[in-house]
Parts: sequence; C-alpha cells; structure tokens
Amino acid sequence: MKLLQLPLVALLATTALAQNCVIGGPKNGTHVKPGKNITVEVDRPDSLTGSTEVAIIIGFMSCVGFPNSQCPPPDELIGSVLYNGPYNPQFHTNVTPTKPPYQNFSVMIPTTARKGVAQLSVTHVSLVGAGPFPLLESLNVSLIVQ
Repeated sequence: MKLLQLPLVALLATTALAQNCVIGGPKNGTHVKPGKNITVEVDRPDSLTGSTEVAIIIGFMSCVGFPNSQCPPPDELIGSVLYNGPYNPQFHTNVTPTKPPYQNFSVMIPTTARKGVAQLSVTHVSLVGAGPFPLLESLNVSLIVQ
C-alpha cells in the first residue's frame, strides 16, 4: 500500500512545482526610495495542469535591526502589506522575447522605510488540479533602500 503512496506524492509535488510563481521584477539588489512607486512583476509560467488563481499579497519589510540585517522568511513575516488582492496573469504578445503569463503591480515603498537592506515578498495562493488542492508559496527579493 505504501508503494502506491510514493508515486502520488511525487505527482502532487511535480504538479505543485509546475504552478510556482516567479518575481520577474524588481531584481535582487534593486535600489529603491521611500515614497516612490515601483513595479512588481509576478510571472506564472504556463502549465498543463489546471489551476485557479486566488490571490497574491505583496509585502515590504526593512531588514535593518535584524541580526546581520537578514529579514525573517516571508512565510513567517510579511511586513507592510503593499497589495492584497486578485492575481490574473496574462500572456502579452507584444513582449520580446516571449514571456510567460504575468501581471504587473504598482506599489509604493513605505515613506517610513529605513535606509539599508529590505525585503519585498510575494505570497501566492492558488487552487491546483481537479481536486483541487490549495497551493501557498512565498517568494522574496532583497532591495536596497537609499
């Protein structure tokens, strides 16, 4: 019986990985200024497995004051919520080279952001497969607040 569970676990893991999002921008190490807008691009590579997007949360946290200026992982602490709502990635045919489906969000870096290392996080929630099962993932990039 346990031998049948292993292929099922592998199939679910593969299906979940195929649904992952990627932060297309800003890139790690991007310099930002408090009170200024930035564009956050959230890519969702195309997949053969069906899924329903539920929402994303974009968060910002200054890492100054944490040991070694390292923020806690985004699945533990989001910080200031810059966006919380629907996610509807689309193909864009006018982009070269061809990109996966994505959606851009304009968010403002908090005016209270401290100079130094910060973390921009994206928490993605979707329903995957025919079941469906919930998928929750947390992504992050490091920013430098000037």
